[in-house]
Amino acid sequence: MKELVVQPSSLAGTVWAPPSKSLAHRALICAALAAGTSRLRHMEASDDILATAAGLRALGASIEPGPEFWTVTGGAQAAADGGAPAQIDCGESGSTLRFLLPLFPALGRAARFTGRGRLGLRPLAPYEELLRARGVRWRQEAGGGGGLDLHVSGRLTAGDFSLPGDVSSQFVSGLCFALPLLAGPSVVRLTTELESAPYVDLTIRALSDFGVRVRARGEREYAIPGGQSYQARDAYIEGDYSQAAFFLVAGALGARVAVAGLDPDSRQGDRAILGVLTRLGHKISWQDGAVSCAAGPVPAAPAEIDAAPCPDIIPAVALAAALRPGLTTTIVRAGRLRLKECDRLDATVTALRALGADIDERKDGMVVRGVARLRGGARLSSRGDHRMMMTLAIAAAAAAEPVTLTDPDCVRKSYPGFFTDFAALGGRMTVSGGAV
Repeated sequence: MKELVVQPSSLAGTVWAPPSKSLAHRALICAALAAGTSRLRHMEASDDILATAAGLRALGASIEPGPEFWTVTGGAQAAADGGAPAQIDCGESGSTLRFLLPLFPALGRAARFTGRGRLGLRPLAPYEELLRARGVRWRQEAGGGGGLDLHVSGRLTAGDFSLPGDVSSQFVSGLCFALPLLAGPSVVRLTTELESAPYVDLTIRALSDFGVRVRARGEREYAIPGGQSYQARDAYIEGDYSQAAFFLVAGALGARVAVAGLDPDSRQGDRAILGVLTRLGHKISWQDGAVSCAAGPVPAAPAEIDAAPCPDIIPAVALAAALRPGLTTTIVRAGRLRLKECDRLDATVTALRALGADIDERKDGMVVRGVARLRGGARLSSRGDHRMMMTLAIAAAAAAEPVTLTDPDCVRKSYPGFFTDFAALGGRMTVSGGAV
């Protein structure tokens, strides 16, 4: 297995935020469903985005990546009866699976969805119940080792869709993509509070940009007219706050790093990293279009961080909290981290504790008591999780002794250029088993 040895490093410089993976998924889907050709600027060929692009090609779209923009020509058409099922390899992308799954029956297309890693263990029950009730045949085979093998067929019909909002916002987004294509109107009703609500806001905004209307009625209901048509347009994918979070946390740990290419007024839920770092006592500054974080005084009062709206930044947040000596930080409503590419609650606590952090795991969160320094000197598994790997690389740079990390290639899932940017900022590392 490939290993990466990260030396203590003084990171400094400016890095450009990669394109938002969340927004890229949404723009790709809308463009692929539109009549005509769209050009999407500031795209990156991460594994998850490539999986979504491949799935959309199975719907008939043409997607051509290019150095300046990706050209997307919509080609999705309602299917005649019969035909071989489309084969959709989701890799490890939960977004690909949950966003595309309702689209195929909405267009009358039979499809087989496969995936690897823990994808088959991630919840799908809300979809199964809803889609079965609205005309979709559903058959899920046992996947070895957590893999996925799901077959859907039939034609989805419009109507009322009730589902919990506290499992994943991706179910709501997936329905919002598919239901406008049906002949009649639909309503999506949530039976619980919606966690990660900013992600649904991003979906509704993307739909509006491509000419599709979804109207929120209060906090738990969405009215979706049927018979709508997506309209092609050109779009720019803004920088990703969830990826910028790693380098902003590096600033909180003493690095002199700025991140360019972020929208200060972004609706991304992970923009919450700015407020979280401020609550931990750090100073956020914008200058010449770039944002940076500088270490500030440790707050006197304990801090509580709600993970529900922004689960993807929590490993990085835990690292930032771990190096606030004398401060106790409690992270709550983080249970969904157990359902990611790995159990991120357990992985975060185990890895940071091995580095010298004072951190305890709870059923749905963590308690972090800040220390002055991480000792390092450990060999840690990323568990194949891209966000764990990036968190641990930043932690290793700030540690007292070198840290060995396994499976660095997993960053390709969301941020293929992470280690290139890390090295450009002064990160020192050596690789065994091949180039990273």
